[in-house]
Amino acid sequence: VRRYNRESGGKMQLIQHIKVDAKQSETELNDHIAQQADTGAVALYVWGVAADKLLKAGEIDRLARAVELAKVTGLPIGVGGHSLLVAQACEKHGIPCDFYVKTFHRDDYPSATPKPFRKEFIWLDGGEGWYDNMWCINPEETAEFMASVKKPWIAFKVLAAGAIHPRIGFQHAFQNGADFIAVGMMDFQIVENCQLAGRFIAESGSRRRPWCA
Repeated sequence: VRRYNRESGGKMQLIQHIKVDAKQSETELNDHIAQQADTGAVALYVWGVAADKLLKAGEIDRLARAVELAKVTGLPIGVGGHSLLVAQACEKHGIPCDFYVKTFHRDDYPSATPKPFRKEFIWLDGGEGWYDNMWCINPEETAEFMASVKKPWIAFKVLAAGAIHPRIGFQHAFQNGADFIAVGMMDFQIVENCQLAGRFIAESGSRRRPWCA
């Protein structure tokens, strides 16, 4: 894997994902990482769906190896996940990632999966009560755990796939520990969303979790 040293120069920056499969050979994974780094990415991260599947299958060693191989590029390497178990396992096993990409949103909106039906990896397995806008089944536990993690945290799905307004979702994410948020939006939403993000970042100075980025 090549080693990279890039400066953004004020341009839009790309954090590229890595797909890790239990059936991949190390050569295939190595080639994939190099290909993703070649896109001009300023950082890499193990795709959340891949990390969820690896952890569910007990393949924590393969996840660790992907992080180790990606580090050879010289780029920051993160680990994504919808399940809090992913970040917890990385911390427990000392996987040397540089940041986390973890889902985080409130769970009190009308279409949220009812608590009796929530289970780990429900987004992979489906089942009764599953709706495709429930990506963080335990926001309180997530905030509590991430408060103990001293690495940058990019929160995604903060609007629960459009079920939560940015005024609510952005505030919840920043006040409860996220250092960044990843949000899909249309061009006409950019200005308002940037203004909201700036506002809630400024208002989150007294939050419990220290800023890590």
